[in-house]
Amino acid sequence: MQSDVCEDHEAISDSVIDGICARLAEDKRIRQRLPGGGILQMDRLLPFLCVYRRNPRRRDEGTARLVMSEASFLCAPGTAPVRAGLKRLVRRIAETAIERLGSFLILEVWAGEDRPEYDPSTGEIELPRPEFQLLTRRPHRPEGTVATLQFALQQISLHRKKAAVQVNMHAQNHPPGMTSLIREAIETKIGCHVLGLQVRPVYRDPESGEVYDRVATTFVRDVSHSLKKGFFAFALNRTEVRPEHYFSLGVSRLSKQVLVIDRQLADLSRQFKFLLLVTPINAERAWDKFSESGFRKTPAFQYRPLDVDPLLLKRRLMKIPTERVTDPTLSYVLRQAQSELDRQISMLADIGTHRFLPGSLQVFEGVKPKLRELSLGILQTLSNRDSASKELPMLDATAFAQLANAEIQYYRSQSPAFLAQASVRDDMFSGLMVAGAELLIGRETRIAERRADALLQHEVGTHLVTYFNGATQPLRLLQVGLSGYDALQEGLAVLSEYLVGGLSEARLRTLAARVVAVDGMIRGETFVSVFEQLVDGFGFEPRTAYTITMRVFRGGGLTKDALYLQGLVEILNYLGGGGEVEPLLIGKIAVEHVPVVRELLFRGILRPAALRPKYLDSPEAQTRLGGIHSRTTVLDLLDNEKGR
Repeated sequence: MQSDVCEDHEAISDSVIDGICARLAEDKRIRQRLPGGGILQMDRLLPFLCVYRRNPRRRDEGTARLVMSEASFLCAPGTAPVRAGLKRLVRRIAETAIERLGSFLILEVWAGEDRPEYDPSTGEIELPRPEFQLLTRRPHRPEGTVATLQFALQQISLHRKKAAVQVNMHAQNHPPGMTSLIREAIETKIGCHVLGLQVRPVYRDPESGEVYDRVATTFVRDVSHSLKKGFFAFALNRTEVRPEHYFSLGVSRLSKQVLVIDRQLADLSRQFKFLLLVTPINAERAWDKFSESGFRKTPAFQYRPLDVDPLLLKRRLMKIPTERVTDPTLSYVLRQAQSELDRQISMLADIGTHRFLPGSLQVFEGVKPKLRELSLGILQTLSNRDSASKELPMLDATAFAQLANAEIQYYRSQSPAFLAQASVRDDMFSGLMVAGAELLIGRETRIAERRADALLQHEVGTHLVTYFNGATQPLRLLQVGLSGYDALQEGLAVLSEYLVGGLSEARLRTLAARVVAVDGMIRGETFVSVFEQLVDGFGFEPRTAYTITMRVFRGGGLTKDALYLQGLVEILNYLGGGGEVEPLLIGKIAVEHVPVVRELLFRGILRPAALRPKYLDSPEAQTRLGGIHSRTTVLDLLDNEKGR
């Protein structure tokens, strides 16, 4: 990596320029400090360079971020004494790239004048509309790039206002008060193209110049995607480069800063096992007392003592400088994770209090009307088969643990690094729970033999496999989970049950009942009233109804259980819209992160999933998967099963 330092009083020397171009010709990464605090950074040999020159006669907070998010950029001070050699550097870079690639694009970005926007009818200040001006002094060259960039920028929206984009083909394509980086005659001679992009600085206060951080983060990301689309068109139309996708033109490796921040967030997330901490340790005794009271007295639940201080966790969390990440996509992911961890830590401090439920609504959200209607429809349509399950052959906790460890061994034979394990827990009464690389099984767990394979695919084939796949990626957050991953993760797990033929009516009724219970709890219903609704209204056995209600009311009100059915709906919509399963297996992600995963795969930052769930390779699963289309509903999954 190039790292020569130019002192502030020095010009950019020929030796420095020669070194940069030598590395560029070898397709090596360049990071070069320039006089006056400037920097040149090129991830590799690419057919473009984004340039920002800071005008010394005006403030310009936030504008440099528009180029620093790209894989090839140059930031330089605009003062004459410290920019000597800058034009020579840019020309040599262009010539070096053109020799290898056939052509080169220089895009210079600067901010327009700061000006407030007023409502013409009231005279009050309005939130501004994004505005861009594309400047090229030679009409229609490169016309495809200009048109692509214009259309992409027009799709940007801020404050519910679409961007206005003007193309000026007869203007100076450089900032006011400065001269061209490359003269027109030189452009023509060497086969280089120069475009100017003037941006309305909607990311800062027009009076004080203070940057609106959240607006800037979103705006930079949108602009970055637009620029890459323009670079993609230029590469295809003007060069010998054939990128697979416009995402391929992004930064192809993680910076040390991103790696450190990612690991800090992942390590902090591992400091506590959230679900284990919010699960009652006295669920069995509470059931006994509840049943002895004739199901009239609300159970009093007890929880494990916290082995970490939430305040100290928060202090560590807020010291992680996610705001310093310049890559807009990675910044988006890391900031999301930091925000969700902040809310989860608050929930830990609030376990057993009335403040827990508001925190849960922030992290896991509530129940949308359509999901509630679907759940009620399922409960009213499907008959109650609880009583029939008593006659089925059952597995106890130890027997199921043996099956789970055998399933784990299958994946370990595929990859020896798959170090998951299943164990029976004495401090858990009943149920299954994945915490990191462990499948925890409550000691009194009883599972119907015919449901065993479905649950193995749910817990091992989905939760443990995606945990392992995330661990093989350079981003550790894919192992512990990106923000809001629970819905897709549970939806994918329930889908796996369907793909192996194990999604029964009773299972679907349970998922629907969880939604109804969550909705009732949010609406202020008591533990007893929710329990009675499940028993008297929907025909659940008292013990089943207790388990559903306990899961929902644990901690003070946990809305996570509504995500199982919601996630199944989301994944059916995703697959019905043509989405593929493979990106969902790369780690623990949300549906909204699928485009992020695709981008990072194209950029070479992420790798394809290391392990593929066993169930996906069966002909039956492929047939079921192929039968999902845009109109497939949750109830259709059961109808499909009946048809086999």
